Amino acid sequence: MLTEDIPRLRLAHLPTPLEEMSNLTQRLKGPRLLIKRDDQTGLATGGNKTRKLEYLMADALAQEADTVVTLGAAQSNHARQTAAAAAKLGLRAVLLLRGEEPPQRSGNLLLDSLLGAEVRWLGDTHPGRIDVEPVMEELRERGLKPYLIPYGASNEVGVLGYIQAMKELLEQLEEKGKKSDYMILASSSGGTQVGLVLGAKIYGYEGKIIGISVDLKKGALLNRLINLARATVARWGFDISLDRDDFIVYDDYLGEGYGVLGPPEVEAINLMAQTEGILLDPIYTGRAMAGLLDLIQRATFRPHEAVIFWHTGGTPALFAYAQELSRSPRTGR
Repeated sequence: MLTEDIPRLRLAHLPTPLEEMSNLTQRLKGPRLLIKRDDQTGLATGGNKTRKLEYLMADALAQEADTVVTLGAAQSNHARQTAAAAAKLGLRAVLLLRGEEPPQRSGNLLLDSLLGAEVRWLGDTHPGRIDVEPVMEELRERGLKPYLIPYGASNEVGVLGYIQAMKELLEQLEEKGKKSDYMILASSSGGTQVGLVLGAKIYGYEGKIIGISVDLKKGALLNRLINLARATVARWGFDISLDRDDFIVYDDYLGEGYGVLGPPEVEAINLMAQTEGILLDPIYTGRAMAGLLDLIQRATFRPHEAVIFWHTGGTPALFAYAQELSRSPRTGR
């Protein structure tokens, strides 16, 4: 089956731009750096989940759902994009978020409120481990028809968004006469990296796709990636064989843990803002860019090679880290 044959809603502003980062390339003395701007997809400041939601929301409507339920951290970009998609489609959104309700809402959490989502707090329970069936049953008892969108929108339906994203990127590269030896992205729930790897196999991309883990050790993330990839292949009947060697993961940049802003992320955020005028987020793209900067410093890439950084969005989360970032000096890298 081709992804073009699977029901999809057009929610994203596509294709997203593919831009040269000439100033950053010059500052770092190579390799040639480009950026895929999936922070420009739309849905209340955009992000990578919008591509996944095009397929998931189509599936929800096909099942006649009137409510979508999803999970995430307090500053979840995924939850915010889901709330925006629900508002656009006239659906209710119930967000199950990790932590306790803060005294003041900022960043993505403020946008969740503006978008009309119902927010429920999970305490210290990780969103990926909660049993959501009691919530789903409660909603059904209220006469609603809920549809569950998984943590990170990463299941065999959501993955389709990044299979299509790979096709889109390869068409842009051909049109612009550019090449790509590597792709670098933040990897967590797995759907983005799995989609790109499957898309590479389907559409013939021969470069390397590197996931910078933002929360899991390498072994755990690799297990998540291969399980999701195999589930996707099985569901849609893709003629693809997969093993763990198809996935490249670095877990060297976990720092103090998920959502904890450290000096490498601060430096990366400052450097991108001050060289390219592009904003990264503290949790995902800031950490992934910190990883890319370190890999460049370690001479992982040759000066003539081309590296594409996938900007997966998350700008609103910056405002929830205002205190930490307000002390950021001008970078001297």
